[in-house]
Amino acid sequence: MAGTIWVVAETNADGSLAKISTEIATLARSLAEASGTTAAGIVVAPDPGPAAGELATYLPRVVTVAEPLAGDHAWAQLAAQRAAAILASETPGAVLTGAGPDGRDVAGTLLALLERGVLYNAIAVSWDAERGSPAVEMGVFGGRLITVSAFADGEWGIVTIRPNVVTAEATASAGSVEAASSAGELSLPAVKVVDRVEEAAGAVPIEDARVIVAGGRGVASEAGFGLLQELADALGGAVGATRAAVDAGWIPYAQQIGQTGKIVKPQLYLAMGISGAIQHKVGMQTSGTIVAVNRDPDAPIGEFADLLVVGDLADVGKALLEELGRR
Repeated sequence: MAGTIWVVAETNADGSLAKISTEIATLARSLAEASGTTAAGIVVAPDPGPAAGELATYLPRVVTVAEPLAGDHAWAQLAAQRAAAILASETPGAVLTGAGPDGRDVAGTLLALLERGVLYNAIAVSWDAERGSPAVEMGVFGGRLITVSAFADGEWGIVTIRPNVVTAEATASAGSVEAASSAGELSLPAVKVVDRVEEAAGAVPIEDARVIVAGGRGVASEAGFGLLQELADALGGAVGATRAAVDAGWIPYAQQIGQTGKIVKPQLYLAMGISGAIQHKVGMQTSGTIVAVNRDPDAPIGEFADLLVVGDLADVGKALLEELGRR
């Protein structure tokens, strides 16, 4: 039987549990069930209590480490060192983290400290009973190919999970929370945080939006995104963009979707003036319904959109607004 499936959880600035960690915890439970073992989480923070309480609604066991330095120093390296001390005394089946900046740093530090392999940017994970290891699907060559990899027989490793590949589901009853000692010197130098910059965001973050209205090069200008914002407001959604639109300065980077942006999974994805390049596709291809508006009937997005409307996005957008207004 495989060992425990561990989650190294991330926290938000206010001490609450990060959304990605609720998704990874849900995945860990399913892997534990398939492997006939259990799942557990690790929370490292100045005050790990609030996040640990949340994580315990997803996992049967949560271990906390109170690390005062995490308040004004780079979190990932501190968390990885404290987590490594716990994992070294356990027999993990796998360790899961997020595929964002902090999760990648945690994975890299654990790799060095525990001398374990890492599989990055998983878009799906299942349990390979024959190998006794997670089977990890990853997109390579900009998402053009999907590979399935596993750790060597009898070995365990670290897997980073992309956002929105799993829908978070809490358990029927909360698990236990136990405190672990943070005694022992840190082997790596702590990196001081000298400034924090918080970017203003819309009412609905694109990662959580049920509806996204996204624009590409075809929007043509910053003013063109005004129409997309009206549509998003009417649909109760958020505005996203391709890298081309962000690079042109028409919309902030925080709203970029794609390989170098955010991964989203809305129920409805309305793509306005987006060609459908593979780099953008990997960020939104798991959307429930994809509706594309493009002048070019042969645009690549037509190959995977559920509906392609051939026409001028301004004309189609205004017609949509009128119809929504009547409803």
